[in-house]
Amino acid sequence: MEDKQWTVRIHITEDGDDTRAEAVLTTEDTPEDLMAVTGRGVAHRNPIDRPIPEIGDELAASRALEDLAIRLHDMASDDIVQLAGPVET
Repeated sequence: MEDKQWTVRIHITEDGDDTRAEAVLTTEDTPEDLMAVTGRGVAHRNPIDRPIPEIGDELAASRALEDLAIRLHDMASDDIVQLAGPVET
């Protein structure tokens, strides 16, 4: 069995009450000239709430990871449609 390692890096930026996150998936097989799979998430603090940046970070990061999971699932589904079935001889 072959071991593989996939890495997800989460980049978080804050601008006032807005927090944005990008979750970027790279694999050992990802060629440098190709884009990695990226999920994006946003959180917006309600002005009447206390300013606790960690909460915005957590929400934006979780939303980015959720978006990444959906994109990865869609890629797998597309591959199944294109490549599934018996091998042609």
